[in-house]
Amino acid sequence: MNSTANNATAEAAMKKPSRKIGLPGFSWSWLSIPSLLIAWMLVATQFPSYILPQVWEVAEEGYEWIANGELWPHIQASFLEVLGGFGASIIVAIICGFLAGFNKGFREYIVPLNGLFMAIPPIAWAPLMLIIFGIGYTTIVVVIFISAVNPMILTIMEGVLQIQGSEVRAARVLGARRWQLFVYVYLPASLPFITAALRIGFSQAWRALVAAEMIGATHGLGWMVSMGGEIGNSRQVLLGITLIGGVSWLFERMFFRPIEKRYETWRIN
Repeated sequence: MNSTANNATAEAAMKKPSRKIGLPGFSWSWLSIPSLLIAWMLVATQFPSYILPQVWEVAEEGYEWIANGELWPHIQASFLEVLGGFGASIIVAIICGFLAGFNKGFREYIVPLNGLFMAIPPIAWAPLMLIIFGIGYTTIVVVIFISAVNPMILTIMEGVLQIQGSEVRAARVLGARRWQLFVYVYLPASLPFITAALRIGFSQAWRALVAAEMIGATHGLGWMVSMGGEIGNSRQVLLGITLIGGVSWLFERMFFRPIEKRYETWRIN
């Protein structure tokens, strides 16, 4: 009897939910950026300012660019290039992703191509596009498109394939047509995966933008980093790097994270 009671007590203790350590509602995320800045300032003390400037020196460089009216044109140029390449990749990825999910033959055709293109770094496409289209907007947009579209197609395709067949059968029993199945079953069920695809695609597009601008552009954030390195201006290099990381972080926090939270319960269910 005692052993049975002890076993029951042990099982009940194992089933009891574990308490989370820390204050309720407390998040450590607010420490990430300050800790990075502190590490930057500590490391910068070991180098001359012309090699690794301090945070405030990079801030002074940014103020000079803003005061001279030179910063916004570079940010605007990068946004327009991402808008063109990433926007086109979204349209193509949604169409091809759903087609690959619905059609086995098309899926067998496109999956090897996806694997091939995703294995090639974005920087490798820049010289070829530069030869074909020359320096300018088109070259950068094409590099961004190639880099972003393939992982997005794969993510959306996997989302379509994971939709439960029982939901589709129930809709068909109720007399739903093909377009109604797509609009009311497949599309809503795929929204979490489309959101994940957008997040992955934007990160790839932003990396490709910087790589392409460093080779085939005369303006933009990537051009700022490249030109700063050529003239030996470490403040300009770090200003460009900070802006590249900051813009990506803002998009993550203000756009993709809220959308993903909106649909994360759908993915669990």
